[in-house]
Formats: sequence, C-alpha cells, structure tokens
Amino acid sequence: MKNFINLKDIPAADLRKILNDAKSRKNKRKKLNTLEADKDEPLRGKLLIQMYEKQSSRTRLSFHIAINQLGAGSITVKASELHLGKGDESIADTAKILSTYGDGFLLRTDSDKKIDDFSKNLTIPIINLLSPSSHPCQVLSDVFTVEEIKKKPISKLNICWIGDCNNVLNSLIAVSVKFKFNLNIGCPKNYSPPKHVMDWVKRNKRKINIFNNPLKAALNADVVFSDKVFSLNDRGNKNKKINDFKNYKVNSKLMKVTKSQSIFLHCLPRGNEVSDDVFLGKKSRVWQQALNRVHVQKSILLYSFGKLR
Repeated sequence: MKNFINLKDIPAADLRKILNDAKSRKNKRKKLNTLEADKDEPLRGKLLIQMYEKQSSRTRLSFHIAINQLGAGSITVKASELHLGKGDESIADTAKILSTYGDGFLLRTDSDKKIDDFSKNLTIPIINLLSPSSHPCQVLSDVFTVEEIKKKPISKLNICWIGDCNNVLNSLIAVSVKFKFNLNIGCPKNYSPPKHVMDWVKRNKRKINIFNNPLKAALNADVVFSDKVFSLNDRGNKNKKINDFKNYKVNSKLMKVTKSQSIFLHCLPRGNEVSDDVFLGKKSRVWQQALNRVHVQKSILLYSFGKLR
C-alpha cells in the first residue's frame, strides 16, 4: 500500500514507472470503448471511495472512467452526508470505517491537514485529488502529455509557468526537481513561491528561475503552462489580484518568444489569463491534456495498490 499525496515525497523512479505504465495502457486501449475494462482488470473486485469537498469536473469524470477501466467499482460520498462534519465523528473514526468498507480513498479537499490526518489513520491507500498545496495527479499527467507530444524526456525541455503560485505550480516545481528540467516562472512581485518551497528546491540542489517579466520567463520555452489567476483556494481581494496579473496574460505576443514548436497547456477551468487565439489555437493541447488524466490516474491507482507492471 502506498499513498499518493505529494509529488515531492515520491521517488523519481516510481514516478517514471507510473508514466511508463500509463503509456503502455493507453496504447492497448485504442480499440476499446470508454467503459470497457482493460483486459487484465488489475483492480477487479476493489472498491474505491471518493469524497469531493470542492468543485470538480475533470478529476471526478476522469477518475470515474479510470476506476471502471481497471475493473474496480467506486462510490462517491459527500462530507456533508457523513457523520464527519455534522455528527462530530472524528477523522480517525471515519478513516477506520472507510478502511473497513473500501480498498482505497480518494479525497479532494480544502485542507492539507485533513489529508494528513486521514493518511495517519487509514489502513488503505489515500490519493490526493487536490489540496491547497498540491495537485499531484494533474501535474504528473501533464508531464505525460508533454513527453507524448514532444517525444522526448521532459528533462530535455524548457518549461515555463505564467501565473500565480498555487497548488498546481507547487506540484510542477516538485516534479521539476524529480525529473531535473528547467523551469521558468513568470509572476508579479509578491506572488513568488513561498520560502519553504524554494528552500526545498535548494536542499535538492536544483534552481527555479523567477521573472517579473512574462516575456523573459517565456523566452525559448518548449511548453507554456498557465492557470486561473483567482482560483478556488483564494480568499483575498479578487479585483486587486486580477489587476496585479493584467500584464501576465498568455497571448500571441508572449507565444512568439517561445520556440517555434512550443505548446500551451492549461489544467482548466480557464479565465482571462489566456487569450482565445492561444487557447483555441494550434499550439494549444488542452483537450489532449485533459484526456490523458484518465490514463495516468489508472497507473497512479495501480502504484498505490502495488500493482505496477
């Protein structure tokens, strides 16, 4: 049993095994329909319990498909429908119940502490579907998409992030250390990654380049990432933050300073941080990126159950 909570805590070799397995499984599904199970049905008979405390479209749908393709079953519960939250049942007691009925627990939450508390009390694997500090399933899938399109290891590419320091960027920073690729971040002053994140990067003998000029950050990039400026986790002044990022829009001018064969990726949903001509243009690979969530998440599940090939 292995948890999948934060990319910084997972060995690079294990992350690579997940990506390799996802590639193999995707290739073998070309003639199968969406809900047809993989021929080996590696998780047949397993029950995965999902709980979403935050809105979700792609994560919810992609994991539903992933679980079915592995031959497992799933049930989605709401925290408000459990004794947890309304009936004063402790996380420890809820974790024991989940461990009794289910084989794995998938949680999307607004609390890093809740993920930690569950992980300490569950006897089944827990997978982080999103938390305030981390979005590991999204970003590992993004690495898969980059390598699929570019047909080379991400370690040989220049990656650029334009936008706020959020949970997606935290996971992108973590994977940049694991896979040793060059990462440029373009963000306004006072929006840089927190000190504890940068200290972790330094302890691992890596460097992240931060620019307060988006064009400099994007120069010669192979891949440009972006995300909503004001995300689900934000509690501050929305108008002020959007104004602070007004010069950090990913548009055709910015993409012109990237490499000629560069691509644009976005975890969705989008806002005003990217222009329509880029988002809907030839360099955008956002739909392929979204679909690949299914394939990588299947291999993440297999990793957690110790069933990677």
